[in-house]
Amino acid sequence: MKTWFITGASRGFGARIAELALAQGDNVVATARNPRTVTERLGDHPNLLPIVLDVTDGEQAKAAANAAVERFGRIDVLLNNAGFGLLGAVEEATAAEVERLYRTNVFGLLAVTRAVLPHMRAQRSGRILNISSIGGYRSGPGFGVYCSTKFAVEGLSESLHAELAPLGIHVTVIEPGYFRTDFLDSSSLSVSANVIADYAETAGTVRTRATSLNHAQPGDPDKLARVIVEFADAPNPPVRLPLGSDTVMAIEAKHAADAAILTEWRAVSTSTDIAQS
Repeated sequence: MKTWFITGASRGFGARIAELALAQGDNVVATARNPRTVTERLGDHPNLLPIVLDVTDGEQAKAAANAAVERFGRIDVLLNNAGFGLLGAVEEATAAEVERLYRTNVFGLLAVTRAVLPHMRAQRSGRILNISSIGGYRSGPGFGVYCSTKFAVEGLSESLHAELAPLGIHVTVIEPGYFRTDFLDSSSLSVSANVIADYAETAGTVRTRATSLNHAQPGDPDKLARVIVEFADAPNPPVRLPLGSDTVMAIEAKHAADAAILTEWRAVSTSTDIAQS
């Protein structure tokens, strides 16, 4: 029996993973800004602890982690799932929109991780699964600011992976592609109110495409949930786990593009070293 601590557990990936974890007999600490939404989705269960948590509140995160350990004795898996998107060109996004996004997607993830890590370090075991995105590996027009938050999650996860491995704690960043969830709904995706005509063929096109793609994405969220629940028992988990054929293709395409850059610019890139005497 494991104890999961899941942020954003009332819907989307978080709720699906919580359901599967409970079904296999695990304990689940399911957090949300309104814990009533957790109960409405997951029902009453002896192994379920719904907790109020705004991930941007560090003290609330510490209280939630302490309550989890008081109830279940330990935290085995932290799933940093809470987050939302922002659609719009980089220039179109306001400072307030950017700050709000970073408060949840980056600083919130950090606050919860810092709250849980003392318990995992004390027990010398644990798994941290950070939900990133296909946009955490490659960015594109219309999602630049959102992708920058996921690039930050990727960097933090790689460092945590190296820092925590000697302590028996495994860290993996999960990179979903486009899955058929409510991510493109207004409940999960903010759209910048600013519209600059010069970006009509780039970010503007993505705005339109996002509407047509909503609830027609290729990924099956139930399959993703099953993979993650099973992955929590993987003996040697990798630092990153791409999920979705679109993510795999995006990574392969970026690798090829970067390899081409190195081939074309290698002489310039290596010319900046101090000359060896």
